[in-house]
This record gives sequence, structure tokens and C-alpha cells, in this order.
Amino acid sequence: MIDPSPISELIRVRYGETDQMGHAYYGNYFLWFEQARGAWCRSRGFNYSDMESRGFKLPVVEAHAEYKREILYDDVIDVRVSVSETRRASIRFEYQIYNTRTGELATTGHTWHVVIGPERKAVSIPAEIREWLHRPASVT
Repeated sequence: MIDPSPISELIRVRYGETDQMGHAYYGNYFLWFEQARGAWCRSRGFNYSDMESRGFKLPVVEAHAEYKREILYDDVIDVRVSVSETRRASIRFEYQIYNTRTGELATTGHTWHVVIGPERKAVSIPAEIREWLHRPASVT
């Protein structure tokens, strides 16, 4: 079983990540999801390069975000990521973004990823990668 406890990644919102109203631009949330997802993998001792060197990729096939509260320039956000489900060839990551200035939950979301092989077709999650996913998180 994959450890359901989230990994936390702190990110300071840069000026260029905001719109003319000073709010975080909606598309940047997916970049923050990606940054936190990378931290989740590193906490288990691997990264995307490790998968790619073995001929596998993990493209996003579905992405969802629900914006609940505002995030502004220079806010520090706490992006929490966990894995909620794995299937034969896919993985679902869940995200919660907390604004540390207000302490409020600002955004929730998820992404589905499919494991593909060198032929760029879905493959069952290889045993080695499944083992990586099931490792307990360690402090990085």
C-alpha cells in the first residue's frame, strides 16, 4: 500500500506568476502541482529521470483544480501532494494548496498519469517503479 500521508512543498509566489489584479494566474497552479509531485517522488528516492532512463514516462492525462480562496503575489503556499489511487497502468495524485498567510485551504486538485513505454503506449506499472511508489517517504 502506498503511504497516503502527503508531502509538503513550500513555494513563494513570484510577481510573474500573477495577473494584473495581483492574483496567482490559474495556469501556474499546475506548475506548482508538478513541483510538489517531484518532491513526492524524491522523498521516495527517485525522480522522473530515473523512470525515463528505464524507458518509461508518466504523462498527465487528466488535470483538475478547484480554486477556493485567493493566492497573491509574495504569498507562501504549502502544496501538499499524495497518491490516492493506482491502477494497472495509472496513478492519481491529489493536491491541497494552503496559503500560509491566511492558513486557509486555497485550492484542491488532482492529476491522473499513465505509465507509457518506449512505444508511447500504456504499459502495466513495472515492478521496479511500483516498488518505488510503495517506499515510505523520507525527509529530503
